[in-house]
Amino acid sequence: MTDQNGVFMGMDLLCQVNSHAHRTEEMDVERLLVRRGQPFSLALQCHTTLSPKHKLAMILHLGKEGEVVVKVLDARAGRDKWWFRQQGAQSEVLLTIHSPADAPVGLYSVTVLLLSPDGHILEKTTPETFYLLFNPWCKADSVYLPDEELLEEYILNENGLLYQGSWDQISSLPWNFGQFEQDVVDICFEILDNSPAALTNPEMDTANRADPVYVSRTITAMVNANDDLGVVSGRWDGKYDDGVPPTRWTGSVPILRRWSEAGAQRVRYGQCWVFSGVACTILRCLGIPTRPVTNYSSAHDTDGNLNVDYLYDEQLESVSEGRKDMIWNYHCWVESWMDREDLPKGYDGWQALDPTPQERSDGVYCCGPCPVKAVRDGDVGMKYDAAFVFSEVNADLVTWIVYPDGQRSQVSLNQNTVGQNISTKSVYGDYREDITKHYKYPEGSVKEREVYEKAGRRVTQPNGAPGQLELKIKHAQAVLGTDFDVIVEVHNVGGEDTPAQLTVTSNAVTYNSLHRGECHRKTASLTVPAQKAHKEVLRLRYEHYGACVSEHNLIRVTALLQVSGQPEVVLQEVNIQLSMPQLHVKVVGDAVVSRKLIAHISFTNPLPITLRGGVFTVEGAGLTAAREIQAPDDIGPGQEVKVKLSFKPTRAGLRKLMVDFDADRIRDVKGIATLIHLACTMALELLTKEFGIPIECLYVTYFGGHEEAGLEPYL
Repeated sequence: MTDQNGVFMGMDLLCQVNSHAHRTEEMDVERLLVRRGQPFSLALQCHTTLSPKHKLAMILHLGKEGEVVVKVLDARAGRDKWWFRQQGAQSEVLLTIHSPADAPVGLYSVTVLLLSPDGHILEKTTPETFYLLFNPWCKADSVYLPDEELLEEYILNENGLLYQGSWDQISSLPWNFGQFEQDVVDICFEILDNSPAALTNPEMDTANRADPVYVSRTITAMVNANDDLGVVSGRWDGKYDDGVPPTRWTGSVPILRRWSEAGAQRVRYGQCWVFSGVACTILRCLGIPTRPVTNYSSAHDTDGNLNVDYLYDEQLESVSEGRKDMIWNYHCWVESWMDREDLPKGYDGWQALDPTPQERSDGVYCCGPCPVKAVRDGDVGMKYDAAFVFSEVNADLVTWIVYPDGQRSQVSLNQNTVGQNISTKSVYGDYREDITKHYKYPEGSVKEREVYEKAGRRVTQPNGAPGQLELKIKHAQAVLGTDFDVIVEVHNVGGEDTPAQLTVTSNAVTYNSLHRGECHRKTASLTVPAQKAHKEVLRLRYEHYGACVSEHNLIRVTALLQVSGQPEVVLQEVNIQLSMPQLHVKVVGDAVVSRKLIAHISFTNPLPITLRGGVFTVEGAGLTAAREIQAPDDIGPGQEVKVKLSFKPTRAGLRKLMVDFDADRIRDVKGIATLIHLACTMALELLTKEFGIPIECLYVTYFGGHEEAGLEPYL
């Protein structure tokens, strides 16, 4: 406590004023959170007017244990120094503090000293704490992003979309980043404090937090729990009984809170979109502009030869040994915006960061930051991990048949499969933006092949001339729980009738190409007339795939055609994404902060079997913390289940309530309700009067877009 007989009464951090000026008011207005490179103010309250003979001084301590001490100069200084100026007004002194734009981010404590004319400390205030964050609005900050619309999305938006599905059937997953939810900022710095570097040498780690390259690389390592006290444990085998299935999460906040409350114990379980969602939350919270990215047909090249090699025997059984090259149906990572002062000029801007534990980088499971421009131009030597990211978006797919004597024959080469429809959410709404051109030149173009060669590899060439038999696989829209047909067409483009053996298999796979079991297999001997086509139909029934289909609801169909008496072999493969039902979410009540709302949630079982153990998971930034609601009973085929939830919004603005449903035989069913929340009823009436919007449109909550709320004519 301050001495009541002294000069100082106390210090007001002016949290509300500063938070508004620094765009941190959504985080907290009861604590001080400010951004570096931008001045903020404190009010020093005194019992009496300060004597002109006395001077004020200021000391900062930074770090968990105050490892770094910073003296704040009492006169204007250069950009690389902390300094303050004072303005007196009777018994109060306004202190305006200027921080360098390259100051380390973290938790600071500030103490004001009263000095005698000869420099002795007469009195000091009780230390007060504040958080300093990166500042993408400050030109001198290395994360500066000169576009207000981009900052609204990549720093301030708490809701977003993560893209899933397949390149030809893209789906979006609503995700609650929740970077401004209560205590999230504390957890973000707690994660940094638990990194191996911080635990080994806290003073050096604290100083390095001035650099977004260092901070973002640390975060990508700490989001996964493979090497350290990281946040999320990954699992892909479908066995999640000792944790939460990755598909059940609807946002980052419950994961971060669970990790913190358990004393830095890993949270089970996550997969790539969970890792990317959590990383996006942390980086946005710290002030680094960040967006989630999805790459379709994403290569995992284990041997670094820029090829993905698939090896099959003559029965279409995989014969790859050890760690296999794979193509993931999709893979999610994040991009963060920053300068790269550690690299030659030209590599600033978006940097790819991948927290999913795939390969080690400098001995640790992390990836990036890697300049996206370096990937596009084939500069695979650039820090960090440019060669690995390059292969993810630009490897060639080579398929081989391995014969009993060990000989193998290349049966297909596809230079266009890997790295398609690279996607992120648009800043202009819930739409997909294609950013493939940032990562690669157009597939098949001369420039793209030149870059592939520049990356240090010979361009693979197909074996021999094209054969006279060609394969195509077609299918109608496939819906989970129904039967559907897959049609394999064999085209004879030659001038002679051609006998051949056709093998078609269907396998349940995960999004990252792990096999969960064979669904159905068909073989046929056929003769294809010259200039004609033969069609073979594979009927896939729910009884074939229902027991083995993964939580990603993906079926891979592979067709192998062997020409009789000739070495010619043709192979074709497609991934079939089974369409999922949706939850219906309707919210009833006035969309006003602190006023109770009721959410009605319903789901109809699309499967021909009974579902057991159903659970709804609900959360929404500014609406409600994550909650689980058990389905009251088993759900029979075609049966509807309804539950309801009451909650009180805590913050105004456009908010999204996200709902997930999981049961024993179906997972990852999503629903969303979007609400416009105003601070009070008076604000509703003001909008009605100002813009002529009917009040019933403002009160309504709507599913999927403002059109259904009746707001479209007013926007």
